[in-house]
Amino acid sequence: MRSSELSAAERAALAALEPRVGRLHVRQRLGLENDYEARVFHRGTHFFHLENWYSVHSWIRNSLRLVGLHGRGRRNALAIEVREQELPLTGLPAAFDGFTLLHLSDLHVDMRPDFVPALAEVLRPLRYDVTVLTGDYRARTFGPSAAALDGMRRLRAALTGPAYAVLGNHDTIRMVPGLEHMGYRVLLNESERLARDGDSLHLAGIDDAHYYRMENFHRATAGIPADACAILLSHTPEIYRHAAHAGFALMLCGHTHGGQICLPGGVPVLTDADCPRAFARGLWRYHGMTGYTSVGTGSCIVDVRLNCPPEVTLHRLRCA
Repeated sequence: MRSSELSAAERAALAALEPRVGRLHVRQRLGLENDYEARVFHRGTHFFHLENWYSVHSWIRNSLRLVGLHGRGRRNALAIEVREQELPLTGLPAAFDGFTLLHLSDLHVDMRPDFVPALAEVLRPLRYDVTVLTGDYRARTFGPSAAALDGMRRLRAALTGPAYAVLGNHDTIRMVPGLEHMGYRVLLNESERLARDGDSLHLAGIDDAHYYRMENFHRATAGIPADACAILLSHTPEIYRHAAHAGFALMLCGHTHGGQICLPGGVPVLTDADCPRAFARGLWRYHGMTGYTSVGTGSCIVDVRLNCPPEVTLHRLRCA
């Protein structure tokens, strides 16, 4: 189904979003999805989009089979690693010292049926306060999203506590009502105040800034006091300059998959992001802002990972 073909139920659900995020945002997102979502070439937003060139996907799989790496790569894609780190943040309220974020990104939950059960097993023993998800829940960039929503429903059952999410370039705004109905809070250029023992931590999220360019920092920061400690969720690291100069202490993102298929030593062949390579995976800093780019929990284009294990990340916040 194309974005222009909305059912009556979808129209009603999206209309209910308008008072919250604005009629213009819903209208523009739907319109851009209809115009661009399946294009391989598109001037202005990263000219070439490999994920939309589906005939190449078979070529990649067959090439990996030819060199004997396809089976190993598929096994690697389910060998999800847990990464833990402590993040000192300037201005973090004392009540949030030790507050832990579970970071999931680029899930593409409908890529293969055994992915969500494997991820649920990894998540079961983990302890955290909230979950943050930085986009790309659907495998394809267009078409039906029912399978992705079903996978996200099964994943939500494996998560504890609140879960905050942003949309990626693979996601449609039509998924938002369904995601929120199952317990995810989707931040569409919005923020939430997290309260703990009288202190506050602000969590903001922007809409996709990679392909649809729907980010709006003015709306996302409207409810955040100037001197507050704030964290930004973005699908892509590409807006790191805007985030740093907006005063965020921490930015969490994904999109790059860390390259997914990398050379020995984890050197990515392609990251598909307009940012320094140092910002395409792991921990980085820009001016006074700390950033972290997840290499992704799922896989995209082909369900294979080489020299780049998938991850879930526990960010434990500390007072600087």
